[in-house]
Amino acid sequence: MEYSRESIIVSAVRTFCRSFAAIIGIAIGLGVAFICLMMFSSPDIFPPKSSLVISPDADGNRELLSPVSPVILKIDIVGVIGTRDLTTEKIKNSLLDSRTGMLAGNRVKAILLYINTPGGTVDDSDGIYRNLLDYKEKYQVPIYAYVDGMCASGGMYIASAADKVFAAPSSVIGSVGVLLGPTFNFSGLMDRYGVSSLTITQGKDKDMLNPFRPWVPGEDNSLRNITADLYMRFISIVTSARQELDTEKLINEYGAQVFVSKRAQELGYIDVSDSDYSTAVNALSQAAQLSDDKPYQVMTIQPARPFLSDLTEGKLSLLSGKITHKFQINSYMDSDLSGKFLYLYQP
Repeated sequence: MEYSRESIIVSAVRTFCRSFAAIIGIAIGLGVAFICLMMFSSPDIFPPKSSLVISPDADGNRELLSPVSPVILKIDIVGVIGTRDLTTEKIKNSLLDSRTGMLAGNRVKAILLYINTPGGTVDDSDGIYRNLLDYKEKYQVPIYAYVDGMCASGGMYIASAADKVFAAPSSVIGSVGVLLGPTFNFSGLMDRYGVSSLTITQGKDKDMLNPFRPWVPGEDNSLRNITADLYMRFISIVTSARQELDTEKLINEYGAQVFVSKRAQELGYIDVSDSDYSTAVNALSQAAQLSDDKPYQVMTIQPARPFLSDLTEGKLSLLSGKITHKFQINSYMDSDLSGKFLYLYQP
């Protein structure tokens, strides 16, 4: 009897080809599945839904209650306004979602703003404020704010939508003012090293504050006028909401300073200092007329951040090979806020 023998080389090649074919097949299958997922997750079809998280009530309870129980909706205003989840669009979508799904049937009876922010962009501060105000007026629900850390500048702007503002003892509050910049000028440095720059424009002051040439007196007048208008709107909104806050003193004495909780209450920035989360929630439940025999649920609404939409928009550097460069000016402000009008506290 004879045995056919196969060379080691032929056997190795055959094994390699089989393994390679299997890998290619798996890769193609994953690729098809990935494309299908991206198609169905495309933000162009429907806006992404927010998610709900059960938060503690005034007594610290976090158990899920009946699907018809009244709800205090907790919205986190945490971080720099105008970035990540704190944009007008995301907060607006979250408020729209609060009338659908698990919260349908007019379950939301009040809103608690949980605030810890140094402020941010003018546009988003104003947009979030207006959306909260519209919601309060349309659905006749009370809005309270609880400051746990900082409520500065744009945070004060948004807190003006609240009927009452509570704050923890160590919270820092204030900074009513407008900021644009800083803007740098490199023309002197360029002259020193013989570097020149050319910018071609049409229209008076089209290249205002160009950092590569000496600035002309008065070229920033339009920006100063805008800043002044935004500041007076800020003053009007804050003093209308916080009627104990003296307008004249705010402009001429307090300015854009910040104050610890107790002093902020004395000056009229907030209603209750030396408070805590439970006190704020309990007061809000009473304002919403939620009695003990009608248990309520506190739910935090979190704006959606779909993973696949980041992929479709090329925002994930891991797969796209892109590297995002940011110039960090201080702990709050990076290049994403550059060139924008800001209600932002920058110590």
